[in-house]
Amino acid sequence: MGLKTTLRTILPSCFMAKETPRELKSRVSEQYSSKRLSLSDLTNPDSSLSISDISNSVIGTNLHVFTLQELKLITQNFSSSNYLGEGGFGPVHKGFIHDNIRPGLEAQPVAVKLLDLDGTQGHMEWLAEVIFLGQLKHPHLVKLIGYCCEDEHRLLVYEYMARGNLENQLYRSTFRPYLTNNLAWHSIPLPWLTRIKIAVEAAKGLAFLHGEEKPVIYRDFKSSNILLDSDFTAKLSDFGLAMDGPEGDKTHITTRVMGTQGYAAPDFGVVLLELLTGRQVVDKSRPNREKMLVEWARPLLRDPHKLDRIIDPRLDGQYSREGAKKAAALAYQCLSHRSKFRPTMSNVVKTLVPLLDMDDIPVGPFVYIVRTEGENEKGEGKKAENNNKNENKGKELKREKKAQGLPRRPKGHRHRRRLSSSYSRAVYSDTALYRTINSDLDSPMI
Repeated sequence: MGLKTTLRTILPSCFMAKETPRELKSRVSEQYSSKRLSLSDLTNPDSSLSISDISNSVIGTNLHVFTLQELKLITQNFSSSNYLGEGGFGPVHKGFIHDNIRPGLEAQPVAVKLLDLDGTQGHMEWLAEVIFLGQLKHPHLVKLIGYCCEDEHRLLVYEYMARGNLENQLYRSTFRPYLTNNLAWHSIPLPWLTRIKIAVEAAKGLAFLHGEEKPVIYRDFKSSNILLDSDFTAKLSDFGLAMDGPEGDKTHITTRVMGTQGYAAPDFGVVLLELLTGRQVVDKSRPNREKMLVEWARPLLRDPHKLDRIIDPRLDGQYSREGAKKAAALAYQCLSHRSKFRPTMSNVVKTLVPLLDMDDIPVGPFVYIVRTEGENEKGEGKKAENNNKNENKGKELKREKKAQGLPRRPKGHRHRRRLSSSYSRAVYSDTALYRTINSDLDSPMI
């Protein structure tokens, strides 16, 4: 059976004429007005529902159904210049919704995910994304704006998250190198409080899913699925592997292995360990006993005196030692092989939130150079010319001193060069640095 035939069976609304909104709303209201739709409601052969049903406001959703042509306009025909990345689902492109494309929808940047028909995921994962994110609303779940379902084409439209995912922020750079007035910013590691903030918000997202009347099992919690906006607010994404959890007295859930290597349950403990250590879950470049993060770090989490061996050295001691002890103890609990010893996500949130208020972080501001405003190429050329003149004058002065027998500067003494007027030296805390850089950004970063 071909893909299109299968989709016709599961998603007839993508291929057949649709009912009028009034008829659709009336029919769905009779069956599902008081509960959240589940994946089985659409995939059950006896169900009369189709994917278009969940895009109606009868269950509180406001999903927009886009045409393929609209999404081509939004992404400039999926231009390579708008390419953001690719996962198991398929490529993702940045786009922008203008008022003239979709009247009534706020003008905004978006991320458009296109299902790769030859990829590792398929229409069921696409459908799961629409079912769950189309109905679940929470500050720490990424917002699904709409979808496209035309013939074999399957696309998803999300809010745009300016700082990408946590994995990139942890292992590539906190601020991806870019140029501002020909000056490249240097990457710095994620600060301690930012890491704890991300952990808290991701935990809140999971706690919300687990606390639903019809619980949701996420099944693919990892650093690459935690997206960050311009303020480093964390939101869970990629619900393709999610499933409805047990309700009432039912306790059985599937034991099928899901997700990514190194993130075997309990996966929250693994991500918390990444935030503490700054190490990848699987790093084949390290010595054999350190290749697998959990195997290497878990024994060290129990001993507070060994924390220095696992805390990300790039933090350079700028972290709360008391907070690190509590976070390490929590990670150890979360990584327990026995589920009854693991804390619930609501308890994880309660443990992490107070760490944001720990005041024992050493004061250690760093110095960096920023370019003042108003620079231009002409000014740069003139300053370069002046610098050359000053350098030549310095050489002449040295020759005069030597001729006059004046004492020379002791060997090994490094002369501190005065900064030119085009730069200013400033000391910033982490928060002030974010504020400064955010104000300088001309456009959101990928």
